[in-house]
Amino acid sequence: MSPPRILITGSGAVCSAGKSPAEIFSAVRAGRSSIAPIKQWDVAEWPAQMAGEVADFNPREMVDDRKLHKLIRRTDLFGLYAAGKAIEDAGLTSYRDTLAGDAAATFSDQTGVYVGSGSGNYQNQYDYFPLLTAAKGSLPEFGRELANTVNPMWLLRSLPNNVLGHIGIKYGLKGSNACITHHSCSGSLAVIEGMEALRNGEAERVVCVGHDAPIEPQMVLYYYRLGLLATETLRPFDVARDGSVFGEGAGALVLEQESSAAARNATVLGEVLGGGYASEATGLVAIRDDGDGLARAIAAALDSARIRAADVGMIVAHGNGTRPSDASEAAAIRAVFGSDPPPVTAFKWSFGHLIAAAGLLEATVALAALADGVVPGVATLRELDPDCAGLPATSDSQAPRSKIALILCRGFGGTDAALLVRAA
Repeated sequence: MSPPRILITGSGAVCSAGKSPAEIFSAVRAGRSSIAPIKQWDVAEWPAQMAGEVADFNPREMVDDRKLHKLIRRTDLFGLYAAGKAIEDAGLTSYRDTLAGDAAATFSDQTGVYVGSGSGNYQNQYDYFPLLTAAKGSLPEFGRELANTVNPMWLLRSLPNNVLGHIGIKYGLKGSNACITHHSCSGSLAVIEGMEALRNGEAERVVCVGHDAPIEPQMVLYYYRLGLLATETLRPFDVARDGSVFGEGAGALVLEQESSAAARNATVLGEVLGGGYASEATGLVAIRDDGDGLARAIAAALDSARIRAADVGMIVAHGNGTRPSDASEAAAIRAVFGSDPPPVTAFKWSFGHLIAAAGLLEATVALAALADGVVPGVATLRELDPDCAGLPATSDSQAPRSKIALILCRGFGGTDAALLVRAA
């Protein structure tokens, strides 16, 4: 028996390339990069200076409720914005408003929320720095002045599940829910968990969100010292690639059981076909040269979707621009798809690596690309590295082989996730 169809009825996104999936896709297709020198602090003397920051960042544009700003962080603003746009796009609350009391209550009870969050940003601790300096190493002095110095809202503001909680509070969504903090795979896993909740009857519809804002001094410094950040720009699969570049923002999708979407005559953007995930168990940063973990995640996704590798129309690679990750990702794609993989692209060159938000935001852009019938080129790819030989990636646009996209994500700890979506 085939699993029930899980339809996509709403989407939202924000990053340095735009504030909607359509706007972001337009930038990617046109070959525009929004990666530029960091503006949040003075990077003049920093070895890594580039990132994909949201331009003219305005908290009120993200979340209109000024009181809420005291309780949430920059990353949460992005997540709530994308979620709100997806909910609006799907027409969830406007439809619920047409229902009688009991039916409206049931609708809320059967609507879940699944969020992928970055969680551990260093800026959560910055409130303590002035007091640490003033106390001059005296723990008793630090303890006496703690309540007078640190914002009493610190704990609430630092919760990794803020986006999940505030989506439920604002929109009255009371169904199944989970907050996943799993590095770069977080957003993709939020979609996979949401899909499984719908397949198992735990909810009739779910809002899935991935959000992150990793552009902060310590994060940039530590990633650079690990040898993971580029000095200029991000060049996936290129022979001259030298690392990744941070981005910030969020992506969101509304998923529904087919019966739920049909009952309210919802506009269908696409379908989540399946997902898979695996670990290479090699180390926190180390990955296998043969791409074994990613290959197993792809195989699991194909099995979950009950389709063949030949059915995939395009691949949105993780493509983070680090030498070992790109090479082993190419090996994984060759292992699954053989000598004739579908067109391969990557999006991070345009707006950076959004860490926890990467997979979900890139899924929204993949759906827009499929709807437009194009596989956007990788604009910064000039010469394919021999280590990535056989990968059909190019700076030029290509035509997808079908309406199905495979979106790949990789994270610290050797974790890998694969998501399969089909455009309407």
